[in-house]
Amino acid sequence: MAGRIRESDIALVRERNRIDEIVGEYVQLRNGGGGSLKGLCPFHDEKTASFNVRPTHGTFHCFGCGEGGDVIAFLMKIEHLTFVEAVERLAERSGITLNYEGGGARRQQDRGTRARLVEAHRAAAEFYAEQLTTQDATKAREFLKERGFDAAAAATFGCGFAPAGWDKLTKYLLGRGFELAELYKAQLSKEGRQGPIDRFHRRLLWPIKDLSGDVVGFGARRLFDDDPIQAKYLNTSESPIYRKSAVLFGLDLAKREIAKRRQLVIVEGYTDVMAMHLAGIPTAVATCGTAFGTEHMKVLARLLFDASYNKVSLGSEIIFTFDGDAAGQNAARKAFDDDQQWASDTYIAVAPDGMDPCELRQAKGDVAVRDLVARRRPLFEFAIRGLLGEFDLETAEGRVGALRNSVPLVAQIKDVALRDEYARQVAGWVGWEDTLTVVRRVRETAGSGTPPPRRARPADPNQGALAVDVDGPPRPRPDDPRFWVQRESIKCALQVPELAGPYYDQVPDDAFSDPAYRELHQALIKSGGASSGLAGPALVDAVRENCPHQTVRSLLTELAVESLRAKTEPDARYVSSLVARMQENLVARQIADLKSRLQRVNPVEESEEYRTLFGDLVALEQYRKALGEQAAGGL
Repeated sequence: MAGRIRESDIALVRERNRIDEIVGEYVQLRNGGGGSLKGLCPFHDEKTASFNVRPTHGTFHCFGCGEGGDVIAFLMKIEHLTFVEAVERLAERSGITLNYEGGGARRQQDRGTRARLVEAHRAAAEFYAEQLTTQDATKAREFLKERGFDAAAAATFGCGFAPAGWDKLTKYLLGRGFELAELYKAQLSKEGRQGPIDRFHRRLLWPIKDLSGDVVGFGARRLFDDDPIQAKYLNTSESPIYRKSAVLFGLDLAKREIAKRRQLVIVEGYTDVMAMHLAGIPTAVATCGTAFGTEHMKVLARLLFDASYNKVSLGSEIIFTFDGDAAGQNAARKAFDDDQQWASDTYIAVAPDGMDPCELRQAKGDVAVRDLVARRRPLFEFAIRGLLGEFDLETAEGRVGALRNSVPLVAQIKDVALRDEYARQVAGWVGWEDTLTVVRRVRETAGSGTPPPRRARPADPNQGALAVDVDGPPRPRPDDPRFWVQRESIKCALQVPELAGPYYDQVPDDAFSDPAYRELHQALIKSGGASSGLAGPALVDAVRENCPHQTVRSLLTELAVESLRAKTEPDARYVSSLVARMQENLVARQIADLKSRLQRVNPVEESEEYRTLFGDLVALEQYRKALGEQAAGGL
C-alpha cells in the first residue's frame, strides 16, 4: 500500500488548484470587494450570499454556517471525500504525480492500478452511451420511453447499450491503449471460446459509480427474448474496484441531497431510482444485485452519520420502499433479528397495488411517488401493525391472540425506551385498557428484570391474554433528566400548594409522559388539586386515597419530603416557569404529531386540509416559543 502523501506534494496541489476555479464549478461567484468573491453557500440554505472566497489566500468561509478552509477542505465537504481522495482528485486534475512516503511514485497511467481500471470503465461508459443512439438500440430506447424516461433522463443517469457482436467494446478499448489483462481484471471483457469477448451483449446498461463519482461497474437489463442468458439483470462481477456489497446505484447523484436532507430512500431497481429522482425524491439509491447491508451503510457513513460513525445523525431517515406489503413485512420482520443498529431511524414505504416506484410514477404521476415517501411508517410500527392485522380485533379472542403474538415481537426491540413505548402503543392498537400490564409483560419477555410479585385477579375476558396484575408502574429514577420538570412540578404541588395552585392545576395529564408521575398527578387532581386548600400531611393523605398502586403511594411520600431544586426559596415565578416548561414539552410533542400528519397529507389533492393543518402548526410554534420564554425567566 502507498504511504503518507508527501507534504510538499500536498502544498503543490493547493498551489496548482486555484480555489476560486474549484469553488466556481459548484457556486456562482461574484465580486465581493476587498479581493474576495461572494456567492450562496452550497452547504446550507440561504437567500443572502454569506459564502466568501479569497483567491489570494486560497481559503473560503461562510459567515452563515461557519464552514471554511482551503481548496482541499472544500472538495472534501462538497463531494464527501476523505482527505487522501480529495488530494488525489485535485492532483489528477492538475497533472501532478503524487509521491507517498514509505511507498513509491503513484503515476496515474501505471498499468493495472485502480486509476487505470477506472479510466477503462469511463471509456466503456462513453462507448455504451454512444451505442444507445444507434439503430440497434431501438428496443433499449423504447424500453426507457415506455417507462417515462426521455433522452435527457437517459443522459443524466448515463444509460447505454451493449451492442451485438462478440467483441466490439473489447476492440474499442484495445484501440484506446488498454491492455487485455486490464480489461479482464476490470471485468469488462472475458475469455471466450475463440478469444476475448465483451462481458455484456444486447442489453440496456446503467453505469454504477462509487461515492467519488468514478464508474466502477455496470448493471445490464435483458431486452430480447432470444438472449441466451435468462437472468433479467446482470451486474459486473467482483473486481479490484467493484464490490456489489459496497456500491449503490445513483449515489453519485444523490449524495449531496442525502447529506443536506438527512434522508436516504432505498429502492429495488435502476428504473426505480430514475423515477424517484425525476419525481422530486433526489435521495433515492438502489443496491446492485444484493440486499442492503452493513457494507452499504459504511459507504453512507460520511453522509448520514455523526463524527463517531456509530450512530445515524439526529433527524436522519432511512426509508425502504417495497412493491408489495408482503415484501415489506418480510424485510421489517428480518430487522428484528438483526443488530438493530439503525432500526429506530428506519422507515418502510409500500407502494399501492404491488407497484414499484417506476410503475407508480407511470400510473399516477410524480405526486404519487412523493406521497409514497411522505406516508412512510416507522419500521417497528410497520412490522407490529402488520402482525396485528392478522387478527380480528373486534372479538375478545382476536385481541387475546394479537397480544400473545405481538408481545414477543415487541420484546425483541433492543432500545429499552422505544420498547416500552411500543408496548404502550400495542395496548392502544389492540384496545387493551390495562396498558401497564402490557408494558410489564413485554419487559418480562425481554428479560429486562425480575418480575414483581403478582397477585391473582378475578377472570376478565379482556385481560385473559396476560393474566398478570401489576402493583403499578415502575418508580422513575430520581436523577432521570428526561422527567425532572415533571418530578419538580409535583413536588411543588405537594410542598408549596399555595404557590402552585393557580398554575399546577391547569396542567393536562398528557404533559406527564412518565406513567408513575402521570398517575400521581391524576390522584392529586382527584383530591382537589393544589388549590384544594389542603396542605402538609392532610394533602398527602387525601392524595394517597386516590393512588391505586403501592408504587405510586410510595412515590407520593418520597416527593412530599424531597428538597426542591430552586436555588432560593421557591416563589410563584419558579412554579409558573416549571409549568410553562411542562406545557412547552407537551406542545413540542403536539407539533411533532402535526408535522407527521402534514407529511401524510397531499398538498395538491387535499389543499384545504393541508392549509388548516399548516395554520395550526404556525400557531403552535408561536405558542411554544412564548412558553419557552416564560420558562426561561424563572428557571
